[in-house]
Amino acid sequence: MLNTRTANRAAACALAVLFTGAVVTTTPAIAEGRLPTEVGGAPLPSLAPIVKKASPAVVNISTRGTVAEKGNRNPLFDDPFFKRFFDAPEMAPRQRQFQSAGSGVVVDAIQGFIITNAHVIENANEITVTTNDGHDYKATVVGSDVGADVALIKVKDAKLTELPIGDSSKSEVGDFVLAIGNPFGLQHTVTYGIISAVGRSGINPDGYEDFIQTDASINPGNSGGALINLRGELVGINSAILSRSGGNIGIGFAIPSNMVRSIMDQLVKYGEVKRGLLGVSILTLTPDLAENLGAKDLQGALVQQVVEGSAAEKAGLKAGDVITAVAGQPVKTGPELRNRIGLMRVGETVDLTYYRDGKSHHATAVVAAKGAAPGEDSPAGDLHRAFEGADLGDAANGGGVLVRTVEAESPAAQAGLRPNDVITAVNRQKVGALKDLRAIVKGQQTLLLTVRRGDSILVIPVR
Repeated sequence: MLNTRTANRAAACALAVLFTGAVVTTTPAIAEGRLPTEVGGAPLPSLAPIVKKASPAVVNISTRGTVAEKGNRNPLFDDPFFKRFFDAPEMAPRQRQFQSAGSGVVVDAIQGFIITNAHVIENANEITVTTNDGHDYKATVVGSDVGADVALIKVKDAKLTELPIGDSSKSEVGDFVLAIGNPFGLQHTVTYGIISAVGRSGINPDGYEDFIQTDASINPGNSGGALINLRGELVGINSAILSRSGGNIGIGFAIPSNMVRSIMDQLVKYGEVKRGLLGVSILTLTPDLAENLGAKDLQGALVQQVVEGSAAEKAGLKAGDVITAVAGQPVKTGPELRNRIGLMRVGETVDLTYYRDGKSHHATAVVAAKGAAPGEDSPAGDLHRAFEGADLGDAANGGGVLVRTVEAESPAAQAGLRPNDVITAVNRQKVGALKDLRAIVKGQQTLLLTVRRGDSILVIPVR
């Protein structure tokens, strides 16, 4: 018992130093084995006031739905060429009922708006929101953006408490944060830690990511819950963990509140996110490439190709330029540029800073809609459903069709296409440009794509 008291005493003293900077001296209460009620004349610090303020805005979300599963049948039955040449029967997938649980954050109590993760409500045909005081409400989906893993749901005639949305751009590594959610069904669990990193990406290469990394414990069920600062403001929506066991190991990721706010505005207005395009093929500028450009410390996104008639071309960008900032905010990598532009509204004007010939320049571009470049008079999905969710354009020098972007979990992604793939042939017919692809796939049900991916050549059958 004495060791436990000693540990408690040490913990209390350490916490006091952490929050007040006070010098802790031994008092009669500590000497007698009791925790002090104050240190240096000030009360012991506590996170309880912040938790009491924020907890009512965090809700439990439970869903029910049906998903199709293929079971253990022979994979040949799913091969389009097997079906075509052997006249195999079409087998309907089996249906499976599921239940899942997650968290959500009330961001507008009057409208009944609740933010959560897209994967929390995926395939759900029934969504129940349970508030901190135990009341249940049925919710409907306002809109969902799989690429950023953000969804907006709504409840009616509910007495809700909202959480103020903070400015996540002001969050810094080392800031203290709290995670509130429902891990493993344990409702309104609060964990505490710091921001470990900002601007994390690459967790899902097909997604739009700018994660805040935290060591505050995040576990299954925390998805969609709140990451708040010590002012009680929402700075992130807890979304994912990096774990080998499925449990917390101190590496969790939250979607920044500024990204959430931008997506929410579009979901309210359109019911979906209308992603814009700049019309460039890019890669991250590496140190050796920067040195070749005569700017050793330069960081940004190197423009490999500019699509004819695109927003980038109209803004004056050229292949070989390095985009270093968007709207005055530095851009250090290709994925970061893709995220910034992808989260902008179609028609929005943006200031670009780029490096060319040893000097920094500025350009103004109007973010265009997908499929807006000449030669793309219809969306990629109108060519063939296998291309739905992909943004296609002519590769340089008649070298095929470039896959510029692929929406996460879209038919194009499921078919196996990835950003920067180059389609060089379809059904063994050479493809020099998008018009060739359009002519070849017209009326075709099954396709055999020849794809150049980096230094490799792949054959991808799609249906």
